[in-house]
Amino acid sequence: MIRSGDTALYWRAQRERNRGLLGLFAVVAAFLALYAYLFPGLLTVAGISKFAQSWLPLALVAMAQAILMLTGGISLAIGATVSLGAVIAATTMTGYLGVAGGVVAVSAAGLAIGALCGVIAIRLRLPAIIVTLAAAFIIAGLALLILPRPGGAIPGWFSDLLAGNTPAALFILIFIALLWKLYLATPLGLSLYAAGENPVGAYRAGVPVDAARIAAYAISGLLSTLAGLFIAAQTGSGDPVIGQAFTLNSIAAAVLGGVGFLGGRGTMRGAIAGSLLLSVMINVMFFLGFSPVAQYVAQGLIIIGAVALPQITARFRRTR
Repeated sequence: MIRSGDTALYWRAQRERNRGLLGLFAVVAAFLALYAYLFPGLLTVAGISKFAQSWLPLALVAMAQAILMLTGGISLAIGATVSLGAVIAATTMTGYLGVAGGVVAVSAAGLAIGALCGVIAIRLRLPAIIVTLAAAFIIAGLALLILPRPGGAIPGWFSDLLAGNTPAALFILIFIALLWKLYLATPLGLSLYAAGENPVGAYRAGVPVDAARIAAYAISGLLSTLAGLFIAAQTGSGDPVIGQAFTLNSIAAAVLGGVGFLGGRGTMRGAIAGSLLLSVMINVMFFLGFSPVAQYVAQGLIIIGAVALPQITARFRRTR
């Protein structure tokens, strides 16, 4: 039976988690409107499909990073894990394993690598940033061992299914977001915020803090390799260094979405919105004729502003 006090506490927690998101959604909507004005083809099925395909890998790695940051962790191995997922997909799907076996191999690799990083960081009490940095080198080397240079292949029908002229990428993202909501209703999902916000108090209250954190690492690895699989489907082949840029971009998207570095603050919808803002920004700047250097500078300034503004607002509230 749900008591009125529980309901009030739930909505208070939701308001805290959603603080600042309305502003982010407004900025995202403004950029989407500007993008649609600059590129009217966006408002067609083909336009939405292509944009969703360019956005999905970043959305997946933003979710992968956000789930770790919610528990107070972080991963510098996401980019290498994306590359590993791409090369596993490209070297298995046209072999005897087939597409189904390739998807299982990619998923199993992501879960295993993520869980192993989690066990090492959590059980041995080592800093996550050091563990994942070391893991990034190992995983990158493993990707190069599997596929030393760009190559391999993805079955044409599978590439068409995921990266053709249908909005499959958008449906995949919606499906994964729904799975995330279901995960939050499980015991490990319910423990996620407590493990990040107040791990000692949560542990004393009987919350499975270590299990929640290790599960977060496993899910993060799974999302990262799935991002690699999708990129391989887009390009029709695998590249052992394709994921390099995703590590920093995943952090930027999560931070833009209001996910805090210290754990327990932020939402997954914020991280997804942050990844959407990054993707739209890149497209808008391209159509406005920004040079690549100017695009990097503009992205950096916007990210700094997005991180600094909530801090300045909070400090202003405290001084009133």
